[in-house]
Amino acid sequence: MKTVSDSKRAFHSAYPRPINSIYRRVIEELLVEMHLLSVNSDFKPDPIYYLGIVTSFERLMQGYQPESDREKIFNALCISTDGDPQNYKSQAGTLLSLAKDKSIDQLVDWFDNPNGDNVNHIVEPIKAIASNDHFKYSRLFAIGIYTLLEECDPEVAQDPEKCNATVDKIAENLQISSEKMKKDLDIYRGSLEKMEQLLKVIEDVLEASRKQREKREQEKLAKLDKNEPQAESATAE
Repeated sequence: MKTVSDSKRAFHSAYPRPINSIYRRVIEELLVEMHLLSVNSDFKPDPIYYLGIVTSFERLMQGYQPESDREKIFNALCISTDGDPQNYKSQAGTLLSLAKDKSIDQLVDWFDNPNGDNVNHIVEPIKAIASNDHFKYSRLFAIGIYTLLEECDPEVAQDPEKCNATVDKIAENLQISSEKMKKDLDIYRGSLEKMEQLLKVIEDVLEASRKQREKREQEKLAKLDKNEPQAESATAE
């Protein structure tokens, strides 16, 4: 059986550059979680899980530099755990578009009877969840559900009480436990807040550094301007 070390080696082979330090833990946790699910015999990936991966990566990797490397890191993450990054993004995008024009109540009802024209590859795996006695829940699945709530009604998603009540209804329709999901979403929201705070600190540090550089440049120019008249006077003598 493939080990975590195997997946890590595959990741570093696909993306050999070092990861910026503040994001290293994000990638490490995602990689381990995706690996453990990929080797679990009860686990069957579905569009909600794919949406959870895409969203958590995009949110927690905000501000990564160089920005152009983010897609390369995402691709390496999926490939190293035997996934197809384009399939993940495609299914996540299609599922999100299904939620786009729905109200929260409509979304809850949709989970009771998933449907949609020409999207059987999205609908059927979600339908199968309710009848799967061995459904393997994951934190990334919860994040996928939360992303759909945000798409339908950001206010409900950001209100813990309303969000929890909606998660309870969706979990009931899918025949899964909601308690773990609610705890995982609390942790996820906390992680997003910490990342936003960290990015703000970095932004403030970079701004302070920029101002210091500008100040030094201005002082250097002022010193040169001050010395010029003295040089001209010496030349005249």
